[in-house]
Amino acid sequence: MKLNIRKTALILLSFMILISIYFLVQENQENDDVLEFGMFVGSNWQVENANSYILIDSAVKKFEKENPGVKVHYYSGITRNDYSEWLARKIIMGETPDVFMVLTEDFTKLSSLGVLKDMDDLIEKDEDFDPSKYFSTSWESGHLEGSQYALPFESVPTLMFVNTTMLDKNNIQVPKNDWTWNDLYEISQKVTKDTNGDGKIDQFGTLNYNWIEAVYSNNGNIFDDLGQTAFFTNERVIESVKYVSKLQELNERTTVSEDDFNSGNVAFMPLLFSDYRTYKTYPYKIKKYTNFKWDFMTLPAGEHGNNVSEVKSLIIGMNEKTKKEKLAWEFIKLLTYDEEIQMNIFKYSQGSSVLKTVTKSKEAEELLMQYTGVDERVIDNQLLSEIIENGVIAPKFQEYDKVINLADSEVNDIILRSNDIDSSMKILQRTVLKYLD
Repeated sequence: MKLNIRKTALILLSFMILISIYFLVQENQENDDVLEFGMFVGSNWQVENANSYILIDSAVKKFEKENPGVKVHYYSGITRNDYSEWLARKIIMGETPDVFMVLTEDFTKLSSLGVLKDMDDLIEKDEDFDPSKYFSTSWESGHLEGSQYALPFESVPTLMFVNTTMLDKNNIQVPKNDWTWNDLYEISQKVTKDTNGDGKIDQFGTLNYNWIEAVYSNNGNIFDDLGQTAFFTNERVIESVKYVSKLQELNERTTVSEDDFNSGNVAFMPLLFSDYRTYKTYPYKIKKYTNFKWDFMTLPAGEHGNNVSEVKSLIIGMNEKTKKEKLAWEFIKLLTYDEEIQMNIFKYSQGSSVLKTVTKSKEAEELLMQYTGVDERVIDNQLLSEIIENGVIAPKFQEYDKVINLADSEVNDIILRSNDIDSSMKILQRTVLKYLD
């Protein structure tokens, strides 16, 4: 009897051990088959977007279908404003996602801390991957000091919005896309006036056209790529500052606000392509710019430059310590390199695809014109592609945001005073170099 009890106990113990091993193996298998993805909800470009989950969920669904047994997990409800802090907490806790969105302002810091994986080997070994399919500016957004730490997911260039109604009323033709600083100044000179006779200027040529945009279009540089030096005394930078000061003098120091543009009292204002897409379509179209017709064009070329502007990109990186490198690489490729998913950028977001073939496609053109009025010009895909391809990207050294904000404040003060710009820029050069040291 005792022997039977002991035998039964051993059988039960063995069974319990087997069950424990089974669930432990199952748990490990489930963990191995879950890819963690770090993302935020909404738009990266500070405009309304109710479809961000649709865009990501379509990619997840396709990835899971192509990889049976694999699940992609992400946390919902994280906003862009909270995303950097959320990701930092995950990194500190040792829970960095396998794949995650990388904000421009976080890119250099994350790569320098060893959080982002250098993907050069993965790129080189993948025979089905061709970097030349990306726009060069989009591709460069994930490039740092000779290595690729992230791939681009979505890009937006800066465009010049133009109030075509105002130009028509003043018998001025909308400039062509090879227009220059001189064209912008001459038009601004004609439209800047007091329209109601109260002695105050209430119609303006430009709003928010700044010296940084002027430097880019004048083929100038503000910093070197590594942030080791600055060029505030460079002839092309000083020309750009003087030009913007000259433009602002037309307003007789009247402060121009966004309300002035929204009311139809400003001819030109630089804005992101995402604003164009948002406020050209229903329902957001009824919220802004309803009392005048408006369109977009390139930014004007400086004396030594071309019609170029800054291109911003949202990029996707990989955890340096991920144990699921192959899956992570395939998911990043799906998000950034798959034409179907990239076409969904035009369907469910406000930016542009980072792939040349997608942005230039007939389908993309049709999606862009879907909600455009019959009397409105549809954005030219070829022009959009040229603006992105020929654009510039901001330097990617760690202190860039702090230094450019300091410089921007100082230069705007110099423009406001508009006295002895050359000497003031020399002082600023010394100040910035001390900061960089």
